[in-house]
Amino acid sequence: MANNWAIAIGINQYQFFQPLDCAQADAEAVKDFLVTNGGFLPQQCLVITETSPPFEDRSTYPTKENILLLLEDFAATSWQPQDRLWFFFSGYGVNYKGQDYLMPVFGDPNRVEQTGIEVRSLMQSLQVANLDVLLLLDINRAFGTYTDAYVGKETIELAKELQISTILSCQPEQFSHESRELGHGFFTAALLEALRYGNGNHLTHLEKYLSVRTPELCQHYWRPTQNPVIILVPKRQAQVISPPLEDKREAKVKEVAKEVAEVAGKNTPSSSSSPSSVSSPHPQKKSSNNHFLPLVLLWSIATMLVLCLIAVFLLRDRVGVKLGQIVPPSFKSATNTRKIVDPPQPETSPSPTILTQPETQLIPEVTSSSQVTPIRDESKQSKQALLELEKMSLSQTQASDLRQAIDTAGKIPPDDPKYEKAQENIKIWSRMILDLAQTRVKQKQYANAISAAQLVPKDQAVYSKAQTSIKQWRLQAKQYVTNTTLVDAAVGLIRDGQASTYNRAIEVAKKVPRDEPGFDVAQKSINSWSENILRLAKQRANRKEFKAAIETATLVPEETAAYKQAQNAIAQWQKNSQ
Repeated sequence: MANNWAIAIGINQYQFFQPLDCAQADAEAVKDFLVTNGGFLPQQCLVITETSPPFEDRSTYPTKENILLLLEDFAATSWQPQDRLWFFFSGYGVNYKGQDYLMPVFGDPNRVEQTGIEVRSLMQSLQVANLDVLLLLDINRAFGTYTDAYVGKETIELAKELQISTILSCQPEQFSHESRELGHGFFTAALLEALRYGNGNHLTHLEKYLSVRTPELCQHYWRPTQNPVIILVPKRQAQVISPPLEDKREAKVKEVAKEVAEVAGKNTPSSSSSPSSVSSPHPQKKSSNNHFLPLVLLWSIATMLVLCLIAVFLLRDRVGVKLGQIVPPSFKSATNTRKIVDPPQPETSPSPTILTQPETQLIPEVTSSSQVTPIRDESKQSKQALLELEKMSLSQTQASDLRQAIDTAGKIPPDDPKYEKAQENIKIWSRMILDLAQTRVKQKQYANAISAAQLVPKDQAVYSKAQTSIKQWRLQAKQYVTNTTLVDAAVGLIRDGQASTYNRAIEVAKKVPRDEPGFDVAQKSINSWSENILRLAKQRANRKEFKAAIETATLVPEETAAYKQAQNAIAQWQKNSQ
């Protein structure tokens, strides 16, 4: 059974950005709702703010190192494939050199790569964990610096590429706003409303509510409009993202009906009453009749109220469902009050162009004489398979295109003359998908590789190899994330102009095992930092500060690119200092 997890990050007191008012309250409110009303277990919900308590033995102060290490702990010890995760962030976001970053509490707009959390790495690590993720990003964009670049554009592309359901608080060219009077950012306020009023049961319901309510809040509080950007993964659009409230509503209706019936039953005259009591001329007859008529009236009114409640509860959500079914897709794309990005079919490379031919040409006869270079061998069958991909306007470098070709060929019946040829092509295209995945692993694109390998059909000989590779790549991906996180933590130790901080960073990066993914990244960083130490030493030597230069150069570790040069320089400076 899949578990529910939640990580809610909210940062107010930034060190290098203007402080925010409501980000911490946003994160706490989201977590509180999920625990109180969403059925999430408290021990599976993590809040990361300036004042949040430690999680087990880990600090939850929202530094880059703490956030990444906490995520890695969850991935290594807690999360299982197909578990559901809500990841909520309220704080600053930055786009630097075309890449989006979430900024932790010490995020520096002048050192974005060193101090920011790269959205691509974050989303890839979540995708590698094979979780059912909903990413909710209430991102504020900083004013007055180069960070005015449109943050969110890359995140949208990544969401489509990695097939992660994602909701951004505004379009890339807009700003997110918050209100002290409201106590929340407008996006988070709309999100909480949607959840409280039962519009968070399904992603499609949540989409509709946020797209209307967020601009309304902006207008009500006299702020520029912000329109959420919503990327829904097709296979998860009907996913229940919070425990269904319909069962609770129906139970409540039955409970109310039962209570009213009991009250009516207690106050209605018993059918077993003696007839003589009705016909008796005793003065009590008038009193009984006087009580009986109002009770009948009360019972009738109560019954009508119950029926109305039942009608309201049962029809409330069904109306929304019916509207969602009858509104055509063209209406959604033409709506100006929101921006909804529908992702393509599952694929790991950005926005492949796929053109389909009529069904009669799905496996066309080859008439072209153009030369095509095969991926694995020069056999005639491989060339033929590649030519047929070209005929279908599909790419040999896109796993989704290859899978589309496989699905098309699989529709050809056994009695068709093209059946045998189609089956040969399916085998070739399946091997090509696995080859693409293996190439991506070499490039450390583990998430993309896994997504590609998952497209290999189950009935093909290479399927078992693909599944074995996927398990191995998931392990390697976790190791890679762990090791690169260690390098990132080392980067956080560095202070410009302080050789000792480079030396401490090197000692941390040395902890990356030689035989694990990410070792090359650590070694490259170690060599770079060693050269920086030597550079600082030379600067001091140029100022005739030979003693300080020697002490600095001795910090260059052995087995680094700069070590031999540092030792030669030390010998020379020792002579000069005599």
